[in-house]
Amino acid sequence: MDRLTLAIDALPAGQGLRRLGGGVLHLLRLGALMVVLSLSPSTYRLPATRRSVLVQLVRATLPLLTWFLVLSALASLVLIRIVVATAASYGLSQYAIEVLVRTLVLELIPLYAAVFVALRHALPDAQQVRALLARRRQAVTAPDAHAAVALALFPRALASGFAVLLLAGLAGVTALLLAYVTVYGFSPWGLPAYTHAVGGIFSPAVSLIFGVKTGLFALAVAVVPLAAAARPDAAGRLRRQSDMAAFARLFSALLLIEIGSLLGNYA
Repeated sequence: MDRLTLAIDALPAGQGLRRLGGGVLHLLRLGALMVVLSLSPSTYRLPATRRSVLVQLVRATLPLLTWFLVLSALASLVLIRIVVATAASYGLSQYAIEVLVRTLVLELIPLYAAVFVALRHALPDAQQVRALLARRRQAVTAPDAHAAVALALFPRALASGFAVLLLAGLAGVTALLLAYVTVYGFSPWGLPAYTHAVGGIFSPAVSLIFGVKTGLFALAVAVVPLAAAARPDAAGRLRRQSDMAAFARLFSALLLIEIGSLLGNYA
């Protein structure tokens, strides 16, 4: 059995599978560590950690907020106009709100927020973390790993996840307001019917799946780039990785989460 294992590991495919398994295990371990650190009050006792967390929160959200809201509002308005006009042309105006909420608020906006934060902040920040760890010659498996995670990885992971949640929430509220104005105008008389329609969509099961999916999106954006940045290569060195490879890895995780939410909502 040992000879068979050694023979499989000697093959290129066996080495690739072994490294893939090690990468997945490293990702899960780092993700669990980030969740535990974020929920532990002792993490925020050190003034340096609190200051680093606040700095990273501002860096992750403030530069992205204006452009994200403008772009998401424009895209939402275009999609709302298309759906409302199409539904009216087929005499299905009563279903326009449900289609908009299910496609725009529940599915597209969380994914768009995750991709936006990943491209504009998480992935470039992960490359900076990798360079920082390379200069210090330490990875997450080093003896002083706890200090490295607390001071370098954790504030960045928390900031990226918070940015995804904040931008997704603001864009969702903006899309709901634009949908109401497009359908009913600025009159308050359509508010009872609109809130009833939207509230009927957000059933307990749908709300739970939506919350879990958005949280997993935030966790993926927070952890996947940093896990790849803090993991040394086969030679034990920390080198700069391809941006396309890092984005493909992250987008695969987001796609799996999205498929799981679609199966939970519509299967």
